[in-house]
Order: sequence, then C-alpha cells, then structure tokens
Amino acid sequence: MTETTRRNVVLGAGGAGLAAILTACASYGSPTTDAVAEPPAEEPSSEAPEKKPEKKKAAAGGGKALADTSDIPEGGGKVFENEKVVVTQPTAGDFKAFSAVCTHAGCTVATVSNNTINCPCHGSKFSIEDGSVADGPAGGPLEEKKISVDGDKIRLA
Repeated sequence: MTETTRRNVVLGAGGAGLAAILTACASYGSPTTDAVAEPPAEEPSSEAPEKKPEKKKAAAGGGKALADTSDIPEGGGKVFENEKVVVTQPTAGDFKAFSAVCTHAGCTVATVSNNTINCPCHGSKFSIEDGSVADGPAGGPLEEKKISVDGDKIRLA
C-alpha cells in the first residue's frame, strides 16, 4: 500500500534538482577552452619531395617561425594554441617562451595581460618573466621552451 504524500513529492523534486546540479557541475573545469584555434600549419607530404629542401631550410634557421618580434607586445605576450606555446616579452627585446599547458588541470592558457599568463579554467596566473606561479591554484611553473630570435622572427628552437 503506497501513498503519494506531500513529503514524497518534495523529496522527489529535491532529488531531481540535485541530479541536475551535479550533472551541470560534472563538466566544470574540463581542460578545453572555447578559444578560436589558429589554422594548423601545413605539413609537407611524403609524396611531395620538392617540399623537403624547404623543411631543411626552416630547421637550419632554428625551426618554424612563430611570429615577428613586433607581434609580441612589451610587457605582454601571445598564446600559440596549435603549438601549445606562449611567447612573452617582459622587457624590450627580451623574449621568453613557455608551455601553454597549465600545470593545474592541463587547460591551455588563453591570455597574457598585466604581466601574467592567464588560464581560463580555474584562474591560475603565471609570471611572464619566468613562468612561475603568480596566483593559484596551479602548484608548479609553466615549463620553459627554447626559442631563437633571428632578425625579426621568433622561432621554436
């Protein structure tokens, strides 16, 4: 003999609401961003031997050019999402590069402003000078990447 009581109705509605909230929270902090990705660099095909000498030229110059030095603002930087690299210019003519993968939850950092590299997922901030944590929850610094500056081109080393 089961009766639908006011208490059963309230408990059922509360349980449904709790399930909806938990479902919504399950996707919070996922390591993806809605940032618009730059188009991927075209890779030479193994069927096109005429492209191989061009690839050697790029390697001889220190790797693929990421940007011109004028593209990186002094006191700021730029995120290269496809390469998972962020390039900064803490002071005039001093260029640094770090992994763009946040050490907290693996999200890709999205912006560089106010002398910090900023992760959109949980608010971690990193110094543009050395990649160290400026504000958590990240516990470790961004990995430094090697770059070379050749004239006005910045290349991954």
